[in-house]
Amino acid sequence: MRKRPRVSVLAKDITEYLSTLDLPHQEPKNLIVAYHSACSMQHGQKITMAPKLLLRNAGFTVRDPAEGHLCCGSAGTYNILQPEISATLKARKVKNIEATKADIIATGNIGCITQIATGTAMPILHTVELLDWAYGGEEPASLGLAEAKVAAE
Repeated sequence: MRKRPRVSVLAKDITEYLSTLDLPHQEPKNLIVAYHSACSMQHGQKITMAPKLLLRNAGFTVRDPAEGHLCCGSAGTYNILQPEISATLKARKVKNIEATKADIIATGNIGCITQIATGTAMPILHTVELLDWAYGGEEPASLGLAEAKVAAE
């Protein structure tokens, strides 16, 4: 009994689902987000616009890094099996992300989060963490914006 085709037709990325909801537009957050489109999403699932539109509607300014179609070097076990190539890809990806002059990096893949985070000091979060915060959830601790505000006062 094969159920795999039925499951794959029903399965959705969280951003595909959230795009079906009538989420209200939020006030601008005065934060720039560099959006890294994970290979699994953009090449495999063909999801390219939904995460960026959700982030924009949530009040973030979204910037696309140059060469956004290229892998960050994580690609499942690629960073373990091909560490030299993986490190080169990571360095290239981080350079392009940092060139956006963004405040935050967002992506929808834990492998990408882990890979990119080891190459930059910029905060990197799952797209849904930013959306949760924009719609009333707690500020992600890794942003440290509340701490910075308190220190400035």
